[in-house]
Amino acid sequence: MFKLNLSRSRKNEGTLVEQIVSSVKQELKNATYPAGTALPSVRALAKSYNLSTYTVSEAYQRLVSLGLIVARAGAGYRVATPVGQAPAAPAWHAPSLNGAWLLSDVFADQSIPIKAGSGWMPNDWVNESGLQHALRVVSRTPGPRIGGYGHPYGLGALREYIGGSLRRYSLSVGTADVLLTQGVTQGLDLIVRTLLQPGDTVVVEDPCYCNLLQILKVAFINVVSVTRTVEGIDTEELETVIREHRPKGIFVNTALQNPSGTSLSAASAFRLLQIADREGLWVVEDDISRELAPPGAPCLAAMEGLRRVIYLSGFSKTITPAARVGYIAANRELISKLALTKMVVGLTSSEVTERMVANVLIEGHYDRHTAHIRERLFNAHARVAESMLRSGLEIFHTPNAGLFLWAKLPIRPEDSLAVATEALTKGIWLAPGSYFRPGELESAWFRFNAATSDVPELWEFIRGLAA
Repeated sequence: MFKLNLSRSRKNEGTLVEQIVSSVKQELKNATYPAGTALPSVRALAKSYNLSTYTVSEAYQRLVSLGLIVARAGAGYRVATPVGQAPAAPAWHAPSLNGAWLLSDVFADQSIPIKAGSGWMPNDWVNESGLQHALRVVSRTPGPRIGGYGHPYGLGALREYIGGSLRRYSLSVGTADVLLTQGVTQGLDLIVRTLLQPGDTVVVEDPCYCNLLQILKVAFINVVSVTRTVEGIDTEELETVIREHRPKGIFVNTALQNPSGTSLSAASAFRLLQIADREGLWVVEDDISRELAPPGAPCLAAMEGLRRVIYLSGFSKTITPAARVGYIAANRELISKLALTKMVVGLTSSEVTERMVANVLIEGHYDRHTAHIRERLFNAHARVAESMLRSGLEIFHTPNAGLFLWAKLPIRPEDSLAVATEALTKGIWLAPGSYFRPGELESAWFRFNAATSDVPELWEFIRGLAA
């Protein structure tokens, strides 16, 4: 068996995934392992070193992408090349980078070992014990209780829990005011389908959540943008845009915005709601990262009371991206319309998944897990920001929380996609700013995931851009 040299000390610079990769690479270099030699199974290696199976799986995937090992159906993982030979090149060609690729291929492409531009937590950060417990509980649920389609609004127990949790933010929400969705992205789609018609105009932030831009595009909605500042949306610019375009609504990412990492200030939030009330605008508040944020970030729905604010959140950033469970909170009349749209386009959401999430929240030490994630992200932000400054990047904002940092590379905006394509050939996924701008306008700004960007190879590549 490969001997792993692992350290769980906080002072250690590498994650456990990186340490496994480094140890296996060293073993292959120092010992004679002919091609075809079997590696321990994911479960066996995890048990031997008291590791998460998610951690070992991610490490093996990285070794596969480096050409050092191969995965064979029914035969596990085996050494791919004899010691002394260079690793095989990845068996893929860099794709054409655009928003469509970000929405599709990247989620399935496990050959990219360094996912610096990703929008989710690393696999080895998930609440494994809570998830496993929840899955065991759900597996014991009698078949007749989970054999149907489920309620159009979603699992009642989970909606009740969400209503209670929102009251912590002074947002008065009952069970009938909550609609469960397959993630926030489906929630955004339901809102667009229910409230807007082709040719309507809405306001988005620049930059903003890339999936939102694609949802609006396929619905033939006109999009105008307003600059996102460190304090939030530029309300003076918003006033001008409203006078010129007469939009029907505005989409806002409140706390720890994707991609900039900024949160609305109290003054910006208050002014935004004033304008929306005066102009009769719908305000769609995407608040997916609130539980990763420090206390105090304004909540538009709590300030306004769900009259024209529609609130969305979910659990992909705290439990696991695989748990496609999100929710919409809105006034009761609108929730009933959104539920009808949900049934028309996709019937009910998965009650099995909703039961799993409910169990994690209630019995899976969720609060302790999120506190641990916030601490890990705080430390990761410090290390990544330091690497950015040493590498000559300009940082838009340092939130010290959440997943994202928005930084400007020392390149011309028109070279951003070429740089991202070159990075892919080296096993590094970058997310250019054009993904997050209406019309995919060129930008030297890039989104970095603090949890996946603390990797020396990434910063060696970045520093090479200025050489």
